[in-house]
Amino acid sequence: MTNGPVGGATSLFEALYDDENAVVRALRAGASPESRDEEGTTALYLACVQDLPGAVRLLLAAGADPDRASGPEAGDLPLCGAACGGHTEVVGALLSAGADPDLREEFGFTALRWAAGLGHAGVAEVLLDHGADPDRPGPRGEVPLVVSARRGSVRTVRALLRHGAGSLSPALEEARRMLASDAERELRDVLRRMYGDGEHASTVRRERVDGGVTVTVELLRDGEPFAGQDLQTGHGAIATLLEHELGVRTPFEELAVRALRGGGPGLDNWLEAVGVLWLRGDEETFQAAAAWAAAGDALLRAFGADVLARLGFHTGGRPFAGRAVPLLRELARSADPVPAGAAERALAGYEAAPGE
Repeated sequence: MTNGPVGGATSLFEALYDDENAVVRALRAGASPESRDEEGTTALYLACVQDLPGAVRLLLAAGADPDRASGPEAGDLPLCGAACGGHTEVVGALLSAGADPDLREEFGFTALRWAAGLGHAGVAEVLLDHGADPDRPGPRGEVPLVVSARRGSVRTVRALLRHGAGSLSPALEEARRMLASDAERELRDVLRRMYGDGEHASTVRRERVDGGVTVTVELLRDGEPFAGQDLQTGHGAIATLLEHELGVRTPFEELAVRALRGGGPGLDNWLEAVGVLWLRGDEETFQAAAAWAAAGDALLRAFGADVLARLGFHTGGRPFAGRAVPLLRELARSADPVPAGAAERALAGYEAAPGE
């Protein structure tokens, strides 16, 4: 059905660019919620990709099919369109209306495959909570966990693991491969394959997003971006997570390298390394943390303080308190605020924790 002016009023498609009241008026005037434009795009699909959750709910309530394909070849699904854009609220509305979370669109993509590949962790969580198969492969046979490991989205990997995703070993292999690569070079290679080896000016941005650092490379034409690719850099945390799940004991030196290389204190690469070392709670880890706390590099000293902060606490006591607290007190007197602050927080944790 092609949508045109309805009863002399604004068309449904024009109403989508106006407001929800206009959508209501168009529907009440007789526009079908299944309306399509001359290219076969459905009103619901357009509302989904434009991130219009109110309009999406109105169309669904009026009878629009959440699984009806859109486009000239009927190859685009509303759920996949919303997932591509990272539109979490729209995804939730479609799923609440009965959309099939595992339905494939043209070329074999599912909504979860799009979310995993683009790092839209919130979308992935909603899909998984509504029953999406965490192991359904995409068009090249890759499961979402491997795709998420490549993308570097720690939050997405955690969500997949919570919902029982398999293929941990291939995902770990991919995380380690990406950990050894240069994110900026990877992105430039992708853009070169897409746009050729021409001399394009470019710009690089690094932003703290969602517990990590996202690297974006954009190609410029006349000073304006015309193409770009981005990549999250939580590969160290992902490798650490997967190794822990698989029972692999990662050398403490490697964990320190991942933490310091991965953006610094408070980010996923740092926190996952610290958490794994806390759980070891053994003499070898204490000795390593004590050496880090006395190192020349300020970040490494902060890392040592963070490891000492709760080392072995999971046993119900403070097994290293007698030796850790004096080290932390000394570090807290440091002139550098980063390791000093880490030591102060660690000392506060020892004061609050139950005795041995």
